[in-house]
Amino acid sequence: MQVIQDPTLLRSEIKKLKQQGAQVSFVPTMGNLHQGHLTLVKAGQQHADISVVSIFVNPMQFNNQSDLDNYPKTLAEDCAKLEQAGVDIVFTPSANVIYPNGLNAQTFIEVPGMSDCLEGELRPGHFRGVSTIVTKLFNLVQPDVACFGEKDFQQLSIIQQMVTDLAMPINIIPVATVREASGLAMSSRNGKLSADEKLIAPKLAEVMNNLGKSVQSNLENYKQSIMDASQALDQLGFKTDKIHVVDPITLAPLNAASKQAVVLMAAFLGETRLIDNLVVNLRQ
Repeated sequence: MQVIQDPTLLRSEIKKLKQQGAQVSFVPTMGNLHQGHLTLVKAGQQHADISVVSIFVNPMQFNNQSDLDNYPKTLAEDCAKLEQAGVDIVFTPSANVIYPNGLNAQTFIEVPGMSDCLEGELRPGHFRGVSTIVTKLFNLVQPDVACFGEKDFQQLSIIQQMVTDLAMPINIIPVATVREASGLAMSSRNGKLSADEKLIAPKLAEVMNNLGKSVQSNLENYKQSIMDASQALDQLGFKTDKIHVVDPITLAPLNAASKQAVVLMAAFLGETRLIDNLVVNLRQ
């Protein structure tokens, strides 16, 4: 496994491999890897000859400097996991390399509308940062396929739209959320949960699944179902942040043409913000 920091060297290695006819898969990460990330890697390896993973904590997508400063950095452990998983290249650039002119005076990529709603409304500029760094990394890696987890549903939707709009020759592969045995969606944030909170956390998925069933059976009254779900979370010890039920294609409110709905959950458990989502089919 090669660990590369220099974009010029990365381009050279990728070019060499592509000249040999290799197909390249790519998984962008911010490190602190868990089984969910490794599942993305495995999915990419099933569709390509060469697997590339980036580890870069992107300052452009953080609204809070302290969150950026405190983001766990576990590069040695991450590289060991990736080598064991059979990854060919790990790209670990510095912020100065990715943003040589700083974060202010530079070109950016944004998907209007989809980036401003839901999570984007709570975190202004976040998805601009995501779209910009993913585009930069796509330009450097030149992947044939790239894998993104369905757990970050809005991010996945935005990347899919961006690739379509900009005619990028990249196949975006959605990968189902990986869950712990308890049903809790895997996340780097789970490590912040106390032992007691770990026992409560799986209830988020239970409430979400119940809400999904309610939406399917009584679509006309889904706003009341959202209120009931929020109350249920609060009674369990969560502090509900946001619950949305929207069209999974447009991320807009449901309408008569919607064939599916996505339930998007966000709630605090202690100091830790947990997210999850569920797509359900609607009765026509």
